[in-house]
Amino acid sequence: MSNSTIYERFAETVTQFSEQPAIIEQAQSLTYAQLDRRIDVIASNFPSKETCIGIVADHGADFIAAIFAVLKTGAAYVPAEPDFPEERIRFMMQESGVGFIITQRKYQEKLQGFPLLFLEDMTEEAAACGNNRLTRPESLAYILYTSGSTGVPKGVCVTNANVCHYVRAFQHEFHPAAGDVMLQYSVCSFDIFVEEVFTTLLSGAALAIPDGQARADVPSLMDFVQEKNVTILSGFPYLLMELNGLERIPASLRLLISGGDVLRESYVNRLLPQVTVYNTYGPSETTVCCSYFRCNGQKALEDGTYPIGKAVLGTQIELLDEDGKPVPAGAVGELCISGGGVSDGYLDQSKNEMFVTGADGKRLCRSGDLGYLLPDGNLAFLHRRDSQVMILGKRVEPEEVENVLCDCEEVQTAVVCPFTDEHGLSYLTAYVVPEGTGFVLSEVKKKLRRYLTSFMIPEFFVILDHIPLTPNGKPDVKRLPVVLKEGTC
Repeated sequence: MSNSTIYERFAETVTQFSEQPAIIEQAQSLTYAQLDRRIDVIASNFPSKETCIGIVADHGADFIAAIFAVLKTGAAYVPAEPDFPEERIRFMMQESGVGFIITQRKYQEKLQGFPLLFLEDMTEEAAACGNNRLTRPESLAYILYTSGSTGVPKGVCVTNANVCHYVRAFQHEFHPAAGDVMLQYSVCSFDIFVEEVFTTLLSGAALAIPDGQARADVPSLMDFVQEKNVTILSGFPYLLMELNGLERIPASLRLLISGGDVLRESYVNRLLPQVTVYNTYGPSETTVCCSYFRCNGQKALEDGTYPIGKAVLGTQIELLDEDGKPVPAGAVGELCISGGGVSDGYLDQSKNEMFVTGADGKRLCRSGDLGYLLPDGNLAFLHRRDSQVMILGKRVEPEEVENVLCDCEEVQTAVVCPFTDEHGLSYLTAYVVPEGTGFVLSEVKKKLRRYLTSFMIPEFFVILDHIPLTPNGKPDVKRLPVVLKEGTC
């Protein structure tokens, strides 16, 4: 697999499992052969040969087929959820230079200014247009945008080889196969989506995609899981926390995977006797996950969190100090990752400071996360080295939020600070010095929504006459009032 592209691996899976279910929706299912035919129809309708192609559409069989159609033609896909802020979508698509965007007619107005290709129009295979290109393992597969400290999102460039590496690591640990059903629940802009889609469809398993009604709440989602015999669910710790509150989970589930933030024992204590639970770790820059930890039969750390485990197949994780030298056993160091998952870095190469060459010549990703090695060989995660935080399982740079807020004409200056509630979950508080008397919070929030996704908008706003400063002229965070928030579990 390491010398294959994603679509080559998918084509092999289609040959082996042609009549097995590939996509399961509320009202229909597609076999691997049917999904492959839909991919061909979509790919044949591409008007030109492109390097990058945007996808903005509702989740479903066509959404998945569009991804594989892009990959089949040798291009990279750039995904965005339809409910993302317009300006954020525009930035992502413009910076990545997409040739066109695959979408649905109902989103036409939101995507004005871009060439659009509508899924509704692609009902028949068009004449071959010669847009296939030679795809190699090192060819770009997708660009995933994360929060950036400079005030704009950063596009992570992930190759076919990176994805195939992760699929192999996932198969080595979890053994997905025909008969398994993975829930597709994550938004397309997060690594969990990559895990859901590719580890499933390159293994002969099926991808179950709930509709909006089934996604509305956890009981409805579990009804869908039970009805479609879902066996694997990968999600943020907060989803597992909600499952933990249920009397029982569907008996079909054999594996729950937590990723994107710290996993606490209190989130899964009732789940552990029912199902296998894993805690995982890994930044987007290293392709989904770079370490696994099986929680069943293991004790949580003193702070109530689980370790992040050991490096996945084909990956190495070192604990280094600021000079790039290994720290002593048990000492705190930065989690630095090497191996098949380390991506090509950011589309804007001027932001690639976290990618370095190690002393042994290997390419390293310096994660910015601090941790330490436990006596049993597992790794423990402590916290970020910088100000980046996880909110609802998604990375947020408070500086990005701060920059957008300060750009509002109603704001003279502002500081955005992360805090944690009683259960260690992060939230943002904005401290604002208004410009004149025209500060209206609802109007300011409306402007923020043009550039920031909902989870990035601060939960609390505090109006101040001035921002207290340190003797060095920087905001003195210790002198800012703290708005306390109760825990929710």
